[in-house]
Amino acid sequence: MSALLKELGEISGEAGLVTGEALAERLIPHGQPMAIVRPESTEAVSATLAACNAAGQTVVPYGGLTGLVEATAANPTEIALSLERMNQIEEIDIASRTMTVQAGVPLQLVQEAAEAAGLMFPLDIGARGSATIGGNVATNAGGNRVIRYGMMRDQILGMEVVLADGTVLSSLNKIIKNNTGYDLKQLFIGSEGTLGIVTRLVLRLRPMPVSQQMAFLAANSFTEVTDILNRLDGKLGGSLSAFEVLWQDYYQLVTTPPAAGKPPLVADYAYYILVEALGGDEVADSERFLTVLSEAMEDGVIADGAIAQSQGERDAMWAIRDDVGQVRQFRPVFSFDISVPLNQMDSYVTELKQSLNDRWAHNQCMVFGHLGDGNLHIVVGVGDKSLKAEVESVVYAGLPARGGSVSAEHGIGIQKKPYLSMSRSSEELALMRTLKQALDPNQILNPGKILS
Repeated sequence: MSALLKELGEISGEAGLVTGEALAERLIPHGQPMAIVRPESTEAVSATLAACNAAGQTVVPYGGLTGLVEATAANPTEIALSLERMNQIEEIDIASRTMTVQAGVPLQLVQEAAEAAGLMFPLDIGARGSATIGGNVATNAGGNRVIRYGMMRDQILGMEVVLADGTVLSSLNKIIKNNTGYDLKQLFIGSEGTLGIVTRLVLRLRPMPVSQQMAFLAANSFTEVTDILNRLDGKLGGSLSAFEVLWQDYYQLVTTPPAAGKPPLVADYAYYILVEALGGDEVADSERFLTVLSEAMEDGVIADGAIAQSQGERDAMWAIRDDVGQVRQFRPVFSFDISVPLNQMDSYVTELKQSLNDRWAHNQCMVFGHLGDGNLHIVVGVGDKSLKAEVESVVYAGLPARGGSVSAEHGIGIQKKPYLSMSRSSEELALMRTLKQALDPNQILNPGKILS
């Protein structure tokens, strides 16, 4: 092992190998590895994996370590491979509307660089400041604007990836249409570093919106919620970019002290909806937004509403939606990230809350999410952290029959591995294992994640 660490240190340089006291000083979630290797180039990543593969040494890929399913869990027999030093934005091509980046660049820096060039990188998540773009690829991150721009998968045109044996696949295309055989990059998006290490990317940029319209709306029934979604999606000319729904209990939590958020609407309604529309004409977009909302209110679909009049008010509305930290008032709590088809969502939440009430009379269950893409975030507190497995069984029980997913945007990692078969057939799981065996026959890449 000392010989391998020496070799890895020679590959990445003295600053590229973290061991001993320097390693102990790092705050690493989910276990301490034997060492952290920090290569600065694709060539160094390739040499690192080739050496580890030859030695049968397992490797855990590190991004920004903001994941929520223990996909970066490591132990003292494993080596972590961090791309934190591969953090360069290599090119912004305004004509092609692309950005070529190394995988260790934080998401927020990608967003800021795109904005400085007069363009937009639309993916946005709460951990934008520390989550890396490579980590976003590994988990196929979603976030707030999936309804319009899609998941991370939809933001990638080209990719460079290093396989377990050190082979480099470099396909840094800038074109949207490319039907030349298998689209190999799709294998690695959402694979959580189990099939290869993404090192560089060509990202698709979008035009920078000129206008941003936002409102908080209230509805009395879930039927009205879906009606509002369909109206806005159909009548706003494709500009609807976010449709976030807060069930009443979550809305009350994040608009009542000690929460800092001030309620834009009274807390008497069953559902609260944060809508955002991004467009290209401030005056026309504002008029259309107001017209569509007014018509829905006149028809009795919207029970109440408040339209943001300034950037400060828009920021305050988003802050209400994002103040998830308030659930710590009910510690211990268990958080879930699931998907349910929209036509099954109301029955799922009703059944879930009833099941929780039947087992734990004094439970807390907060529900909110990106409703436009079927993604719900559920936070459950039952007062006892030892009941985690029981709570998981209740939350996931209603998903298979409804065609739902146990993971919407956070991946599988270790935490959701026992429940993967609820969302994937035996044939799909068998093919996943075949792919893993083909690309990583020595099982060195992120072992124990996704598949046993």
